Amino acid sequence: MGYAHPLYCDSFKEFGEPRELPHCGGWVLVRPIPGTPYKDAMGCYPLFACRNWEKLHEDMEHLGSDLVSLVLVTDPFSNVAPSYLEQNFDLVKAFKTHYVADLKYPLESFVTGICRYTARKSLKAMDVEVCHQPATYLDDWMRLYNNLISRHTITGINAFSYKSFEIQMNVPGMVMALGRCEGEIVGANLILIRDGVAYGHLLALSKTGYKINAAYGILWKTFLYLSEQGVRYYDSGGTAGMNDDPQGGLAHFKRIWSNDKRPVYLCGRVLDREKYDTLCQSNQIADTGYFPAYRM
Repeated sequence: MGYAHPLYCDSFKEFGEPRELPHCGGWVLVRPIPGTPYKDAMGCYPLFACRNWEKLHEDMEHLGSDLVSLVLVTDPFSNVAPSYLEQNFDLVKAFKTHYVADLKYPLESFVTGICRYTARKSLKAMDVEVCHQPATYLDDWMRLYNNLISRHTITGINAFSYKSFEIQMNVPGMVMALGRCEGEIVGANLILIRDGVAYGHLLALSKTGYKINAAYGILWKTFLYLSEQGVRYYDSGGTAGMNDDPQGGLAHFKRIWSNDKRPVYLCGRVLDREKYDTLCQSNQIADTGYFPAYRM
């Protein structure tokens, strides 16, 4: 079930209480609203997934009288119609572009020559293996991810704790592509596979990994492995932060490994209008399009 698996939601217990949506088969996090006795709900980072999107409205009707609002980001492979979202959410807006590789095409047909050259060069400096029990390498992964946190000043829910990763690495479908240079793990790609789609969950490198462009070799081997397994798509995700910056370095890197792209939508629903308006008015919040506005 990938991101829809209850274990994945459990990995965010530090940020909220998991609550099941039984009709659609998804999970959300219920969070206290700071400085108030109220709560709201959010889909898990980086996106909300479920078994049956057409049942989501049934869950929202009975989500709970204790909640002020719900916010989530759609799965780019959900195939949910924008019209359905607009009927059932107060806010629906294009959020980010996800860069996708359709692996039915040969890699040489869309991965550029310079990109292939860099991948070959990095593979001369390291070996790559795919591990189906990524929790075996939890400590190594934390070392790599802490380096990523330091380089990019990552905070909040996507900083992830040791305990969070310990749970995530046991979610069915989670695999890890490891890069080793002279016996040292210098890079790793966490991938979550569901229904013919591989979601590039997180990729992290050591200082040595950056020097040898390990990300190129790891992704090349990842794509080859997924093609051999009959996986059709690889979703590299979108850019970091709240803005969709197509000119940024991360967008460029993901774009050169893709031959397709798909939108995701930020969706918000007010579940208790009176409390929502009161929270916004008490904080004197201007309408900026952020949802929920009282958390801006």
